[in-house]
Amino acid sequence: MIALWSAAAALAGLLFGFDVAVVSGAEQTIQQHWHLTPEQHGLILSAALWGTVIGALGGAWPTDGIGRKGTLAGVAVGYVVASLGSALAPDPWTFATFRLIGGLAIGVSSIAAPAYISEIAPPERRGQLVGLYQFNIVAGILIAYFSNWVIGESGVANAWRLMLGVQVVPSLLFLAATIAIPESPMWVRKTAEATPPRAAWRDYLRAPLLRPAGLAFTIALFNQLSGINAVIYFAPRIFESAGLAQNSALLASIGIGLVNLLATGLAVLLIDRMGRRVLMLIGAVGYCLSLGTVAVAFATGTGGLVVPFVFLFIAAHAVGQGAVIWVFIAEVFPTHARARGQTIGCGTHWVLAALVTLALPPALAAFPPATIFGFFFAMMALQLVWVLRVMPETSGTTLAPNERPIAH
Repeated sequence: MIALWSAAAALAGLLFGFDVAVVSGAEQTIQQHWHLTPEQHGLILSAALWGTVIGALGGAWPTDGIGRKGTLAGVAVGYVVASLGSALAPDPWTFATFRLIGGLAIGVSSIAAPAYISEIAPPERRGQLVGLYQFNIVAGILIAYFSNWVIGESGVANAWRLMLGVQVVPSLLFLAATIAIPESPMWVRKTAEATPPRAAWRDYLRAPLLRPAGLAFTIALFNQLSGINAVIYFAPRIFESAGLAQNSALLASIGIGLVNLLATGLAVLLIDRMGRRVLMLIGAVGYCLSLGTVAVAFATGTGGLVVPFVFLFIAAHAVGQGAVIWVFIAEVFPTHARARGQTIGCGTHWVLAALVTLALPPALAAFPPATIFGFFFAMMALQLVWVLRVMPETSGTTLAPNERPIAH
């Protein structure tokens, strides 16, 4: 039953991935439809991510206050409202408002779902079960890419609205799943027993919570400085810049989703056997190789290298950061500090994601792709150093209410 409950909670990741990726097939049409400048376009597209920032920063309150289950049910309702509203929006600002609501759901789910799964899972399977959340994220991305391609090929009028509206179907399924699962027993015990009080925000600025807070902040920082959201959001545009036709670019985007899914599935199988740190090392090396090659390919005009090495970049992310980040952030904090601790990591992740999405359309207009990918390469070289010198291994740690945070 634990695996079934984990899979149900992990459906939040499916909606997360679908919502993040679905706009990639519609973003150029949206810009043309409402005659948006690059700056307006970046602002409209980043609305979901600014909502995610708010959701991630405020998600500890419902997660601790009303419980993991109730919070996930609220997330499901948010997805339903956001998918219908963004599909029917009459103007760009209404569209941005409903995208912001979807972002709120993503941000809260990135705290509540990993917390719920990590608390019901046995230590020896926790990496795999929390990894279901990330697996569902990439499954949602693949489904969104495939859905976009099918709808784009169908020739229906206002295809971009249909691309966004189909999300209501999995949103309703997730809502039904959240009603069926039980509350986290650990959260119930925490609210009923004499356990340590919830950590205050100032406690994360001093020992013993300062170190795990710094680790959560840093892994989330590097996650977005890899450029992963830039590639997910703007994959068709990047492939067109490398010389692919529009339909071929959309089809290549499906390839991104497939590579992401397969590599994530492999990582979920390996994360409890090999550990979090080994996967991060493999991913960091893959990041440097792929991003460096893509930067050189754009600089030298050898566009044929872009697609395969973007695929390698996606695989490196899936095996490393993608598989590890949510598990690591959930494991590094004790129970009484977990929800707010995850807020630190998730909030950092989504602030950077929003800034990257806001800045990328103007950046693509102002700088050549080689410069942009060169920047991401430099950041991932720094991450490799951090993994080698700073990151601890967290696999096998217990998550009992009175345990201390990672200190080694």
